[in-house]
Order: sequence, then structure tokens, then C-alpha cells
Amino acid sequence: MVREVTLYHNPRCSNSRGALAILRERNIPHRVVEYLKNPLDSLRLLELTAMLDIPPGALVRSKEAEYKEAGLSGDSTPDEIIAAIAAHPKLMQRPVVVQGKRAIIARPPEVLQAWLEE
Repeated sequence: MVREVTLYHNPRCSNSRGALAILRERNIPHRVVEYLKNPLDSLRLLELTAMLDIPPGALVRSKEAEYKEAGLSGDSTPDEIIAAIAAHPKLMQRPVVVQGKRAIIARPPEVLQAWLEE
């Protein structure tokens, strides 16, 4: 039985659209969360980093203008990073796919195919 996946999706991102296409092509039950319209709170972001097994800094897009606007730098603490992503959802790496207690940043989308087969 295939467990439903949640796709944290930005429809303007080609990687995110690619991940969504893979889920649809494989007929995998999924729920799409447009995280720019429905931002994740700090608690959910911490849960995601735990499922991804990454530090919060690996979840942030440091090349976005909001990175500097939020006062982030290489010296920012995990709490500062999580708070900045919660306040500026555009900072979150995308797409993030969650299935059960595991998650992946599906960038490029092809990594999602192998992950789904595990």
C-alpha cells in the first residue's frame, strides 16, 4: 500500500512542478501544500528538518533577497533560520516531499523517483 505524500509546492518553481508531475505520473496519492500561500510555522519547519535529517541552514535558500532582509548570515543560529523561514516562506528549499516520517528535498525532481522506490 502506498502511503499518501505531501508536497510542499511552489507552482512557479520548475523543480516543484517536476516533482508534482512525477507523483501524478506514478499515480501516487498526494496532497499539495502551496507553502507560499500557507506558510509553515516554526514547529513544522523543525519537524521537517528532523525528517530530512539536515540542519536548518540546509533548508534555507541563501540566494533569495529575503535572506539578507531577514538578517541571516553564515553565523545565524538554527532558531534564527527557522524563524526567518517561517516569516519569509520563499526562503524554504523546494520542493519538499514528505511520506510518513521521512522527507526529501526533491531537487532535482529525479531524486524523488529513487526515493519513492526505497
